[in-house]
Amino acid sequence: MPLYANNPDRKSWLHVDKNSDFPIQNIPFGVFLTRDDVITIGTRIGDTAIDLGALHQLGYFIDIPLTDDIFLQDTLNDFIADGRKTWRAVRNRIAQIFDSNDKTLKENKSHKEIVLFRLDEIEMQLPVQIGDFTDFYSSMVHATNVGSMFRSTENPLLPNWLHIPVGYHGRSSSIIPSGIPVNRPQGQTLPEGSDTPVFGPSKSVDFELEMGFITTVANDLGEPIPIEEAEEHIFGLVLLNDWSARDIQKWEYAPLGPFLAKNFATSISPWIVTLDALEPYRVDGPKPIKPQLDYLTIKGKRSFDINLEVAIRPTGAKETVVCKSNFKHLYWSMAQQLAHHTVNGCPVNSGDLMGTGTISGPTPDSYGSMLELTWKGEKPIKMKDGSERSFLNDNDTVIMRGFCEKDGTRIGFGEVSTKLLPVFTK
Repeated sequence: MPLYANNPDRKSWLHVDKNSDFPIQNIPFGVFLTRDDVITIGTRIGDTAIDLGALHQLGYFIDIPLTDDIFLQDTLNDFIADGRKTWRAVRNRIAQIFDSNDKTLKENKSHKEIVLFRLDEIEMQLPVQIGDFTDFYSSMVHATNVGSMFRSTENPLLPNWLHIPVGYHGRSSSIIPSGIPVNRPQGQTLPEGSDTPVFGPSKSVDFELEMGFITTVANDLGEPIPIEEAEEHIFGLVLLNDWSARDIQKWEYAPLGPFLAKNFATSISPWIVTLDALEPYRVDGPKPIKPQLDYLTIKGKRSFDINLEVAIRPTGAKETVVCKSNFKHLYWSMAQQLAHHTVNGCPVNSGDLMGTGTISGPTPDSYGSMLELTWKGEKPIKMKDGSERSFLNDNDTVIMRGFCEKDGTRIGFGEVSTKLLPVFTK
């Protein structure tokens, strides 16, 4: 089915600012609470939210095989489970309905009053019920930086890193949408020069600039997903901040990796941008340094040119952009990550979330974490208000943004914005 929705010449009859992340070529999917306290599945064009549940009930998807309640649910899981053919048909239809040349809804005032919402009339929700969360470690710059800090500058990468997309199983219960604050975590740390741990608040709370992809029902137990089919099972992407407590992590990560240092919170942006919408922005990823096994080998452009940035906003002050990176720096692609994840027969379900791992670029200002930007806190970053940060302070707000731009068309993700609160107290 052709990608009619991606037509760069298409204009909408809804107002769209020139630099909006959400032109009619985007058509992301999300879940929101309406002014009438109804939760619905929707999309967004410009600064207008669109109730897809109401649009479906009014007959605008009449010839697309959808269940009556597909958009009347509080998660996108069932819609995602319908597969790429359905996603594409719905997205194409939305593009047609809101095309400047289509008058069907444009001139129906009563329908527009039911379907359209201003952004200040809605409250975004977590878009999917996330059953499983896997976090990869796929930026070679990030892995090299961390290896240099904690192991060896001569051999910073572990022997397996250039052969497999390294990952670990995270915690889905603490994944939250943009706007929900996070408390500073507590745990065990090992003071410098001591051999006895202490308990208390983390002194090294950090962000990790990542993206996450959402999967559909992809395979049965025991059935690997071939790499050439992997992208067919990826619905779309979100911005992802995988919060980290570096001092807790340093003490606990051997031998099994991060635990309490990572599972206290993961924040994601609320709009899922489909892989179809990102199609025009495909690029080559880094060339393999070592030969890759057949099940991980694939041809073609498997990365995307997505500009990313991180800003920190202290209380009552202007934000300071501390990092500018790009998705294309990832050494291991999403297709490789998903193929590796399932090569042993591990089943993947609708709504599962896969994090890319920290996306660090080749220059110091493109490092995707405070750990790297300040080099373990040894080189503090100055904020616009004159204060300095080695790691995050209480009441700092971390804001991540991402967008693609080509030939005058911009496709973006909005932002994931999260405030770090002090340690939780009753």
